[in-house]
Amino acid sequence: MKTLLQQIKERRLFLGLKQNDMPLRIGVSRQQYQRLEAKGNPRLDTLELIAKGLNSEMMLIPSEKISAVMAVLNEVPTVSPTQNTFKENKPQLSDDPWAGLLGDDS
Repeated sequence: MKTLLQQIKERRLFLGLKQNDMPLRIGVSRQQYQRLEAKGNPRLDTLELIAKGLNSEMMLIPSEKISAVMAVLNEVPTVSPTQNTFKENKPQLSDDPWAGLLGDDS
């Protein structure tokens, strides 16, 4: 499993952010953020700021639940052909916002 600092860096890169972008997002100096990402030992409140700056949430996961959480996170959503969530041939409200306004269903 990756260290927390590795996960922070990966998330930052995934979002297309540079190290120089983070201080503006979380309110710390550039040097402080660079040091933190390289080998830091951040305080809890700093970690919470970083999580918010990376559009993420921090949570404690009990050790016995990690495999279940990882399975959910790695799960690929599937839709079977029989699960049709849209009604066929029925116009959507966005297609004609005036449809049915006067009570005509035509």
